[in-house]
Amino acid sequence: METTENPTPTVPESTPAEFTPAELDEAFAHFQRTVAEIAVSRDWDRFAELFTVDADYVEHALGTMRGREEIRAWIWRTMSAFPGSHMTGFPSLWHVVDAPTGRVICEVDNPMRDPGDSTHITATNITILTYAGEGRWSREEDVYNPIEFGRAAMRWCEKARELGTIDEAAAAWMETTGAMFASRR
Repeated sequence: METTENPTPTVPESTPAEFTPAELDEAFAHFQRTVAEIAVSRDWDRFAELFTVDADYVEHALGTMRGREEIRAWIWRTMSAFPGSHMTGFPSLWHVVDAPTGRVICEVDNPMRDPGDSTHITATNITILTYAGEGRWSREEDVYNPIEFGRAAMRWCEKARELGTIDEAAAAWMETTGAMFASRR
């Protein structure tokens, strides 16, 4: 009886490189340190540089940015306008690593600046990062509830207006986009 050998299965080209949990933890710690610095400096070019040239950034409410330069343009627009311009940091509350896929999954806090009376207003999202190696990420996906973010921004506006600390950008947002998130009292 003649037997035939099974050919060796091929690995698809899209399979991510495998990284150890320690490598992913270290890369994520670097990412978090850099983002913390950016939250202070507001230099969003540095954020774009954390990604590969061909990276994808999936933002469920706003679309998918393809490539570092689209990510760069989008992050500057988003973080230079209210409510992004009033967010003070983006710390991870927890994270897990999935070494076989090269991913880090985390919950990110998005606190807004003090409206004037030490009120803490924030919203969170789940972020899935795919590591490409050498300190760069090939994909980020942010999963969140846009209504929760809108309500948090509106709470901030209402509090700042009450305290007399609301600025022009927040007031304009409050009267336009924010109107759909107004408190129903």
